[in-house]
Amino acid sequence: MTYCRMSVTLPRYEEGKRGDILHMLEVKKKEHESVDSLLRRFHRKVQQSGILVEAKRVRFYERPKNKRQRREDAIRRTGIRKEREVLRKLGKLEERSRERYGSF
Repeated sequence: MTYCRMSVTLPRYEEGKRGDILHMLEVKKKEHESVDSLLRRFHRKVQQSGILVEAKRVRFYERPKNKRQRREDAIRRTGIRKEREVLRKLGKLEERSRERYGSF
């Protein structure tokens, strides 16, 4: 019987100390199962476990202030987009051409 294992070590921040979290996934090869099928099942299990999402969240950590600022910026952009759409519908704003570099 063939095993397919993956272990991921993620940094964890608690009380100013850096620790490790160990995630272990194991997929056992079934009888007459191809390697492609085994890898597909393993990949699906990794996706469902959320290991990659957690790793990206920790790797690209943003301070809470940055998250708040990002949210405020998103709200501001949404408001500008809505205002621009209203002006476009009223005919006070020209519609830009989607073509940037001209035709070839």
